[in-house]
Amino acid sequence: MEDTSTDPDPGSRPDRSPGESDGDDGSPGDDAPREGDGDAPDGASSAPDAPDGADDAYDLAALRERVDEEYDFDDFGPSDMARMSAEEWDAAFDPESWITGDRLLDRAEAELKSRIARRDVFGVLERVREDGEERILVYSDEGYAIVRPTGEVTGQGTVLRDIEPVVALAAMESHDVPEPPDDWSLPHPDTVPEGSGEFGNLMIQVIAVVQVLAGAALLVASFVADLNTIVAPAMGIVFLLIGLLLFVMVANARLSDRFRSEEYRERLRALRQAKERPDFVPVEGGAVNDDDRDE
Repeated sequence: MEDTSTDPDPGSRPDRSPGESDGDDGSPGDDAPREGDGDAPDGASSAPDAPDGADDAYDLAALRERVDEEYDFDDFGPSDMARMSAEEWDAAFDPESWITGDRLLDRAEAELKSRIARRDVFGVLERVREDGEERILVYSDEGYAIVRPTGEVTGQGTVLRDIEPVVALAAMESHDVPEPPDDWSLPHPDTVPEGSGEFGNLMIQVIAVVQVLAGAALLVASFVADLNTIVAPAMGIVFLLIGLLLFVMVANARLSDRFRSEEYRERLRALRQAKERPDFVPVEGGAVNDDDRDE
């Protein structure tokens, strides 16, 4: 019987999977790019990259950790400040966490009084008022420093170099400011001792005497006992030389101590005898006492 079906020959159909379109109706075929494919490699995540601020925060935290390990802020001095880079300074002293205003002046004043009492800072400290604000003035015969409530320190000489790290420490919340003693000011010139380290000098003198006696004993024994060796007299001469060298060291140390003590007393006398502040100090206002500060 003749087949009357209207279907085309099955062998003439194109090979096509179910649901696949030939693209004539505007729908994309298999070769058309799909949305979201992009150029990302297989298995790559489509999540956005981390913001640059996260890397900057990590770098800042790492730099602060390195600065904390490298510098001892409990004993922070001018030499540490000189070798600090600008990046290390910004990392160590975050401006947003600095103490300012009257609280900074109070903390800096207490810290400076404690250091003057320990003779770490040589200078006269005054609380003055200029241009409607209180400031801290520290001066000596070789320079001065002015501390403003903003933390700015200006001046000249060795005093400025000594004051800058002190104010930086006082501006840090983590730094504990010590309580200054009642008698914190510079000592009277007549109370300064001639020198220090007498116990150390005495010990060196004892060692020197032992060396001299040992050397003399070896030399005497060499001649009296008629020892047939050069070792004993040689060692005796060495002991004698060592003893004499130690005596010279003690004498030099005592002379140096006396010279430094006399120089210190002269500087104290110059400050006490001066009726006014040195001419190079650009402050004309008088000192502010506790009563004026309460007002």
